Amino acid sequence: MTVVVAYSEDDQGRAALSYGVAEATLRGSDLVVVNATRGDAYVDRRFAAGSAADHLRDELARLGVDADVRQPIDPDIAGAVLAVVAEVGADELVIGIRHRSPVGKAITGSVAQRLLLDSPVPVLAVKHDGRADSAV
Repeated sequence: MTVVVAYSEDDQGRAALSYGVAEATLRGSDLVVVNATRGDAYVDRRFAAGSAADHLRDELARLGVDADVRQPIDPDIAGAVLAVVAEVGADELVIGIRHRSPVGKAITGSVAQRLLLDSPVPVLAVKHDGRADSAV
């Protein structure tokens, strides 16, 4: 059994990671954390590079979680996450979501929306509640 977390270096990603760690622990499952970037910008705030990637791995180790952290570079973020879901035979996908305005929904695509609609496994969509994350 495997839980995959679509992680980004923001509040939504940390909420997803917190729930993913809890789900994997509860199920006794493996945990795979996918932190993808399009690779089209010099700086991607949602990509855990350098010290942020080290911090992510340190936090997982501190929690006693043996996680496989993957950081693919792919212009199709949702496709990269779904490829990992298929590759590892995941049982569940955990994603962080945020509120989008109706105009924002119409103008821009949503990685979260695509993951919700195209995932071959159940998706746990979590929102950041504004409190400090207790686990990660």
